Amino acid sequence: MRKFKKTIRITRYGPLVILWNEIENDAVIFRILLSKPADPATTRADRLFPDVHEDSCSKIDSIALDICDFLEEKPIDFSLDIVNLCSCSEFQQRVLRAEYAIPRGRVSSYRSIARYLGRAGGARAVGNALARNPFPIIIPCHRAIRSDGSLGGYQGGLEMKRVLLENEGIGFDRSGRVDCHNFFYFLN
Repeated sequence: MRKFKKTIRITRYGPLVILWNEIENDAVIFRILLSKPADPATTRADRLFPDVHEDSCSKIDSIALDICDFLEEKPIDFSLDIVNLCSCSEFQQRVLRAEYAIPRGRVSSYRSIARYLGRAGGARAVGNALARNPFPIIIPCHRAIRSDGSLGGYQGGLEMKRVLLENEGIGFDRSGRVDCHNFFYFLN
């Protein structure tokens, strides 16, 4: 198993953990852990990666600050150059890249993403790939919802997903479904 370093930041949602390492003298992120209600990211990091030590560098500090700013409603754009997708299958990489392309203030459905990728009937596979997204926030998997407008799931919990979408200008109807007619990858 690769040795990682971890950087921890406290956000309004609880601790955020960035697992990273240096490759050819450049800091690269391998995983980001969000806290969920009753499941802090620090506890999960210690359980999944018990030998990881806390460390940081200016690049990771800057990214951590950008993530915290994003969680505080600031419109931050992230580059995929800062993450290492090598632990993801080819299909998951395609899903993550498609999700990354969804701009702020837009959403898509798992079904539409599957169709865009040429996998009609693959909505569940897309949902599973996003559920295992190693880079939440950087790859904004909160922008994927169910075809009926309900939220689906999210690593940080549904409350965080809703707040992130609201921060991006996405509205909700009385039943709690996304009220957005500006879908990305909308395919009939």
